[in-house]
Amino acid sequence: MKNKESIDRVIQINNIDIGQNISKLRKAMNLKQTDMVAKLQTNGVDISIYSYNRIEKGTQNPTVVFLYACCHILECDMNMIFDFK
Repeated sequence: MKNKESIDRVIQINNIDIGQNISKLRKAMNLKQTDMVAKLQTNGVDISIYSYNRIEKGTQNPTVVFLYACCHILECDMNMIFDFK
């Protein structure tokens, strides 16, 4: 059972590269990583540039809140982030 400080994370498995997909979408909108972090923070996501960079590299798993905020900022849905056809 989780305590109230637990954070739900999405684990990248089965060759789903969530971070790479977010990076492609971000670059398509001509946003720098620092711009993306600022927008995420404005949307209530507590994240540093270091953590964001690790998510894009695939060395840190994103939270569900992070993914929803990315969808809002990048004007896409979860299918695009998970690259479902």
